[in-house]
Amino acid sequence: MSKFKHPYYPIIYVRGFAGTMSEVENTSATPFMGFNLGSTKLRQAWTGELRKYIFESPLVRLMKDHGYRDVYEEGRIADGPLSSRSIFILRYYDEVSESFGGGKQLEVEHFAERLGELIEEVRDKTCASAPDKKNFRVYLIAHSMGGLICRCFLQNPRISSPALKQCVDKVFTYATPHNGIDLRLLGNVMSWATENTIDNFNRKHMARYLALKKSARTPKVPDRVDYLDGKFPAERFFCLVGTNAKDYPAGFGLANDLVGPLSDGLVRIDNAAVHAAPRAHVHRSHSGPYGIVNSEEGYNNLVRFLFGDLRVEGRLLIKKVSLPPEIQKLKDKGKAIRASYHFESVVRVRGKRWDLHRRTTADNSAIFRTYADLFEREEGPRSPFLFTLYLSKDTWAKTNPRRRDLAFSLELGVMVPEYEVDGFLFLDHHFEGGYIYRDTLIVKVTPPQNSKDRIRLQYRFESSSSGDEWQLASLQKSGSSLMLTIPIVTRHTPGIDAVIQAKIDSWNESPR
Repeated sequence: MSKFKHPYYPIIYVRGFAGTMSEVENTSATPFMGFNLGSTKLRQAWTGELRKYIFESPLVRLMKDHGYRDVYEEGRIADGPLSSRSIFILRYYDEVSESFGGGKQLEVEHFAERLGELIEEVRDKTCASAPDKKNFRVYLIAHSMGGLICRCFLQNPRISSPALKQCVDKVFTYATPHNGIDLRLLGNVMSWATENTIDNFNRKHMARYLALKKSARTPKVPDRVDYLDGKFPAERFFCLVGTNAKDYPAGFGLANDLVGPLSDGLVRIDNAAVHAAPRAHVHRSHSGPYGIVNSEEGYNNLVRFLFGDLRVEGRLLIKKVSLPPEIQKLKDKGKAIRASYHFESVVRVRGKRWDLHRRTTADNSAIFRTYADLFEREEGPRSPFLFTLYLSKDTWAKTNPRRRDLAFSLELGVMVPEYEVDGFLFLDHHFEGGYIYRDTLIVKVTPPQNSKDRIRLQYRFESSSSGDEWQLASLQKSGSSLMLTIPIVTRHTPGIDAVIQAKIDSWNESPR
């Protein structure tokens, strides 16, 4: 793993859905389309008091932390040449607005064409020469429907030109309904619901404007549309998933009643990511005071993905989950045993008051697996994928420049399942909310400082050390990656015998 200084490319922000003409007018009346909004509400403390946390906005933080700037001058986008650290806004709702446009809703394909035109304009205004234009790249950051506009631009061959599509280096989406919007009882938004273009979130309509081929869809779920179809590298497309349905304010709370839990209030958790793309879950709502875009969790996942130095992917490989003794005896007698498990994972970075990634049972976002998923599948076990994390030397150096190492923690929990014996619940010795495993793994990564240096990794568990007893990890080479395996064995039943497997890669070494 070599030392690498990441590039800074222009950013284009693509906002989310505005349905009614009133919402369109409010959107068109603001210069940064919501990307300038901050927040002060973090979460409730143990006392029940609301904890204040001032987050200035993604726009302000990108300016403060990474030297970006806006591009407006005298009421319009300034003439070039502009810095590569510039932030542009795709103002696609201006054409819909009665003030600036025709007062009629337009198709996603039309907005995607406008994105291509803006990318060309950004290239021309930030590149002073032909070689600069050849090497030009741009980052796309999108909220909600904005992510579908980005996908339409990248995936639909009738939209724009291949040369402009190649200019996109990375895509980051907040709370995008990549597999459409589903409502309780009704299912997917109906194709005939064309009022205010709600049908943009109908999967059949999405398949058309994303130009998806039926033969290329996921074999097990052929109606899904949450895949890139080979049109863009999945590893360079990050999806941030919200899990706080309760605090979504749209429609006076009626929206989250229609969509239900297991969502951000509008987009269900299992619809909010692209197949095979990196993702993180955060306890934030689709928008509002607890919104996902205007949050520290959202911003830190964004900048680490764009500018980070190391990528760490964590998976739990389970060898065995032991059953309670009485259940095991019944299984040995030939009784049919069914069980399910919830796997919780929370990732935090040192010294911060927020979670970078959070999937818990309390938030209705834990990873669900049945006993059959883990041990009885012919195609192999569905091992829980725990997290994708990007570590940044620059981000930590700003707060503690004397430290060389990057540190994070993984809080891992396995909830006690309910057992069925021959179709009947077996609740003897069952206590709701109990765990068969729960511990926190703390990892320190010291990146190489020169070409002769090697990456160094140390770890410890909170339950089994005094706080300063670190184990030096043995890293195995696997292609261009480094692999770390950390065993987990519980000495009680029910319990687990498993391995935390972490894959570590340099990030930003090979820009598209």
